[in-house]
Amino acid sequence: FIAFPSLRLLYLLDEINEPLITLKTIGHQWYWSYEYSDFMNIEFDSYMIPTNDLNLNNFRLLDVDNRIILPMNSQIRILVTAADVIHSWTIPALGVKIDGTPGRLNQTNFFMNRPGLFYGQCSEICGANHSFMPIVIESIPTNFFIKWIMNYSNSLDDWKQ
Repeated sequence: FIAFPSLRLLYLLDEINEPLITLKTIGHQWYWSYEYSDFMNIEFDSYMIPTNDLNLNNFRLLDVDNRIILPMNSQIRILVTAADVIHSWTIPALGVKIDGTPGRLNQTNFFMNRPGLFYGQCSEICGANHSFMPIVIESIPTNFFIKWIMNYSNSLDDWKQ
């Protein structure tokens, strides 16, 4: 009687979905690096915006210079690791919290069903500036995401030439 409900739950938790996008996240002291390896190897770093550089519509200690742009209504796989110490990539509104450990590659997935901004921070005590590692995800419609990817990759090609 106990085994049947448990086996059912294990079956439902099995990861058999096909993610649309894989995002690799690397935690550094004290910033995040992101790689969209599905799209011509797009890579960038994301730092917190210093207080004296904030605009009126930015959040202090939560806004970053380069946001993660992801399409809504899509299954997203995130791979998390760290370069130096243990970090924790956490977005409370999405129910995502995954540790980034040096030498390991952890994986989870999530689904965003609405457009908007999702804020998070490193939730591991990873050093003196641990509270200065914010995460911002911008969820946009898929057609705008495709335009963003195309513009971003074209600007990279122009920069390399």
